[in-house]
Amino acid sequence: MAAKTHRTAAPPAVLSTRALNRATLDRQLLLRRSPMSAKNAVTHLVGLQAQNTKPPYFQLYARLADFDPEELSALMEAREVVRIVSLRSTLHTHTADDALTLGPLVRAPRDRELKTFRRGLEGVDLDRLAAVTEEFVEERPRPLGELREELLTHWPDADPLALSVAARCLRPLVQVTPRGLWGRSGQVTLTTVEQWLGRSAGSAPALTLDDTVLRYLGAFGPASVMDFQSWAGLTRTKEVFERLRPGLLTFRDERGVELFDLPDAPRPDPDT
Repeated sequence: MAAKTHRTAAPPAVLSTRALNRATLDRQLLLRRSPMSAKNAVTHLVGLQAQNTKPPYFQLYARLADFDPEELSALMEAREVVRIVSLRSTLHTHTADDALTLGPLVRAPRDRELKTFRRGLEGVDLDRLAAVTEEFVEERPRPLGELREELLTHWPDADPLALSVAARCLRPLVQVTPRGLWGRSGQVTLTTVEQWLGRSAGSAPALTLDDTVLRYLGAFGPASVMDFQSWAGLTRTKEVFERLRPGLLTFRDERGVELFDLPDAPRPDPDT
């Protein structure tokens, strides 16, 4: 009787640094300019870094064929994209749907930031602070200075900066236009994302952390668990990747780090 043979799975293919570079450039729409619309690009990239007002325009100009800055400004004025704190507790330009649904999934960095200001918030009821903030900015959009002064009337002994940081960590606040419009200026003026968009998170397509990982890989892959965590500002997401593993491809980089990717995502020839 012939001895049984045991087949072992082939080790994951190794992707060179150059191969990873070309894949990332392609996913980021930087290998060649894309005919994609500005809104579709913002969706594909899962937002644009927007700590300052001009970088989103520069990012789209580098990626899109015939990009007109007024296209993004028009989307902002139509409230189809907004400026809001999200990934890594930093400002991003997101589509309206992502602004409503992504924030709760990446809240952990805001919670960590809030803890660093606890000393300046002694005696402050954070639930009440969130409620006061929401009521004040939903009455009408408020400049940041006005919001800070309103919070100080309730907690005069608290640190003013800590109060304003707590407000944006506890409630999803958008910077309303004209702030962020091309060729125009405006001070930081805030209201809640629900008030600005006129709808709740329940009106947007549901988004889970699994969905977010898949979208991240579509825009940044192939990538490791740590890559995703650095991008999102999250920790302990390995179980998400393990749950998704059966539907993903795996590779190794030149250092042996495991990489995950979508099966049908582009991975250009390294000589591209």
